[in-house]
Amino acid sequence: MAVSTDILASYRGPGAVFRRRLAAGPREDRALALLMAACLLYFLSRLPALARQAHLAGEELNPLLGGALFGWIFIAPLVFYGLAALSHIVLRALGGRGSWYGARLALFWSLLAASPLVLLNGLVAGFIAEGPALTLVGLLWIGVFLWFWITGLKVAEYGEAVA
Repeated sequence: MAVSTDILASYRGPGAVFRRRLAAGPREDRALALLMAACLLYFLSRLPALARQAHLAGEELNPLLGGALFGWIFIAPLVFYGLAALSHIVLRALGGRGSWYGARLALFWSLLAASPLVLLNGLVAGFIAEGPALTLVGLLWIGVFLWFWITGLKVAEYGEAVA
């Protein structure tokens, strides 16, 4: 299935989508592509808020964009690889039987699948700014991301049949 179709299907049943992606076999190139696509979308989600910040503070926008680009494209992938490894180590100590690849795929897919909500969060941050709307959208994004990630880790580490 196409990535966009899988993202939509994840909101109905993240376990089935992740199980299908994991069954495709360990393809590190695909995992890295998912992570880089997610990081690019997360960078793009920051643009409205950075433009607002630059306008209101009378700052130059380009340095803000450069910093965000550097952070999301070069630093964040390294952090996410470390976080995936840490989650695998913790779950291995708790009886998990999965692979390093499964833990990486669970995190990377969760980041990408939750990206529509991150883009919405970025729009709210840029056009409405701080307030209850931004808090609500942010909490919704975190909740959905954790739902996808925990479901993916259950499938990857324990082989549980979750919907």
